[in-house]
Amino acid sequence: MNRSIVFATNNAHKLEEIRQIMPNNLEVLSLKDIGCDVDIPETGTTLEENALIKAQYVLEHYGLACFADDTGLEVEALNGEPGVYSARYAGGEGHDSEANIQKVLKNLDGIENRKARFRTVIAFVRKNKVTGEKEVSLVEGIVNGSITTHKRGTAGFGYDAIFIPEGYDQTFGELGMDIKNEISHRARAVKNFAKELEDYIKE
Repeated sequence: MNRSIVFATNNAHKLEEIRQIMPNNLEVLSLKDIGCDVDIPETGTTLEENALIKAQYVLEHYGLACFADDTGLEVEALNGEPGVYSARYAGGEGHDSEANIQKVLKNLDGIENRKARFRTVIAFVRKNKVTGEKEVSLVEGIVNGSITTHKRGTAGFGYDAIFIPEGYDQTFGELGMDIKNEISHRARAVKNFAKELEDYIKE
């Protein structure tokens, strides 16, 4: 029988990306799948805190094993910005990718150092079957690269159209999802997460 696990997101892009990377014998459920329509507030000041807040909310309110991620684009010349504020860098309530991209490009205008990295943190929380104690794991995945001077490519989402991963001369937006899923920060975090999942699936 397949084990199931909740991924604390309703972001269709992220869900599709994760489902393509995850082991086949694990069913990944979204917040919508478990009837959770709460927009869990991300009030942390680090990626780790935000991931934990989301995963723990599901465990506490639904009693289900859950993992959550938070991803940030960290630009060296901008002192690590947008970082934990990547989704709402341009301000406002919504996640306006276009406005966020334009703000990064504007802030880097005339700056030679374009070094950046994407970092994904995954928090996994579940109850120990024997003791009932809460268990928490944190893993991360990083991909280094650089920021372009203008948008390139239409694949992906978020900052993909302005980020060129190390070892490539195209942005994630140009490389497409198949290549991105092999080399991305989220893919690397999920691969690091796979060991935790092996033990969970065996339980």
